[in-house]
Amino acid sequence: MIATRRTFLAGMAATASLPASARYAAARAPLLSVSTRTLDVKGKAATVFGIAGANGGQGILAREGDRFAGVVQNATVDPLVMHWHGQIHAAADQDRARPDGGSLTAGAVDAYDFLLTPGTHWMHSHQLTEQQLLAAPMIARERSVGDVQEVVLMLHDFAFRSPAEILASLGGSAAHGGHGDASSAAPRMSGSDGMNHDGMKHGAGSSGMMMPGMGMMRGMGQGMMVHANDVAYDAYLANDRTLDDPDVVRVDKGGKVRLRVINGATATAFFLDTGALDAMCVSVDGTPCQPLAGRRFPLAQGQRIDLEITLPAEGGAFPVLAQVEADTRRTGIIFATSGAAVTKLDERAREAAPNATLALDERLRALSPLSERKPDRTFHIMLGEEAGYRWTINGKVHGEHQPLEAKRGERIVMMFMNPTSMMHPMHLHGHHFQVVGSRAGQFAGPMRDTVIVPPHTPVMVAFDAKNEGRWFLHCHHLYHMATGMMTELAIS
Repeated sequence: MIATRRTFLAGMAATASLPASARYAAARAPLLSVSTRTLDVKGKAATVFGIAGANGGQGILAREGDRFAGVVQNATVDPLVMHWHGQIHAAADQDRARPDGGSLTAGAVDAYDFLLTPGTHWMHSHQLTEQQLLAAPMIARERSVGDVQEVVLMLHDFAFRSPAEILASLGGSAAHGGHGDASSAAPRMSGSDGMNHDGMKHGAGSSGMMMPGMGMMRGMGQGMMVHANDVAYDAYLANDRTLDDPDVVRVDKGGKVRLRVINGATATAFFLDTGALDAMCVSVDGTPCQPLAGRRFPLAQGQRIDLEITLPAEGGAFPVLAQVEADTRRTGIIFATSGAAVTKLDERAREAAPNATLALDERLRALSPLSERKPDRTFHIMLGEEAGYRWTINGKVHGEHQPLEAKRGERIVMMFMNPTSMMHPMHLHGHHFQVVGSRAGQFAGPMRDTVIVPPHTPVMVAFDAKNEGRWFLHCHHLYHMATGMMTELAIS
């Protein structure tokens, strides 16, 4: 665990209590400053949040080996709970999105110092203010990438309504989801009554286990409606723009691009479509995978994907589109070489995209998979849907819990079962896990921190409990999280 110190300040005048390095950073400019900004969305002004670095850009674009060292200032009028999504080198006390993390008060700063996890990661509010674009890239460029042009594509769903209005329209309440409450960042305790089966007999496989409980889902939910997109959005944004005024990225004829895509949407999964461009998936959720060619890739809330793309020698304009799951609406950016004509694109595709499934992960293979090992603990995690827009884990909402408990160094298996009507992108803080099983059987799938759990489908992940602390496990559809679908993994 990294030795760190967090200091809470009432204002910049209190920086004398910080370490010298943090005082220096605070005296010059914050490492990051969270404040409001104004966007034009379909001809209307919208006040949203921003996370500005010292250079004025959004978020952090660093290199492998760099540290996240300095202060983060809350320049808003509300309490703030920031989560460093995918940063597995951040100790538990370096992330406020934890059961006892509290909130950063308006005008105050937090001091941070941890090694950045290489790859495409991101930062966001662990409150429903993420809906108001309180999110940004947090990227440490891998040494292995080489000399290629890099492009970051950040996706959002957008509404002119407030998160509180959206939640009320869904019929839900944030009473059981403290971190999801847009009006208060005060956290609540969390957890679940997960079934812990120590000493189970496991057969061979990529992580040394069988698929316990796989038969439990066969036939479950037959005839039930499956749906997506329970929030009606006004727009979908790619790098803060809609498709009627897209971000046009200048590229070279025959050049190579590493496209880093982050789904920062609150309630929307997308299908990324590179159109006429061949793409090679080389990393998901910031971790390398064996290269896989394709042109269409699912991307759930919280997930990331890195694509290597080679532009045609003759050049031209090439849309890269993100289409909403089970819908025709889309957003995107355009790669254009010098002199290429850029034509206006329709914001609706001719056909609806499919529902997001685990099909991609069933084909992907981790570049550095887990070692063969029998699990020390297996948790069965049943995702639930109840009346009143109440989303549960093992029949409990956030706040009605017994934490999932494990010891440092143990091999943990989590078996997700989803008899609900919706897909749930399940995210674990503080760790990357390997996707190792589904209805398709066992496989040495990719390393991730967020996994698609489709309706009526079992999904199994495995990881080694390396980081002590209390870590949230939750659905990254944040209205599901806010109304209960969040629990806690306690590692001692």
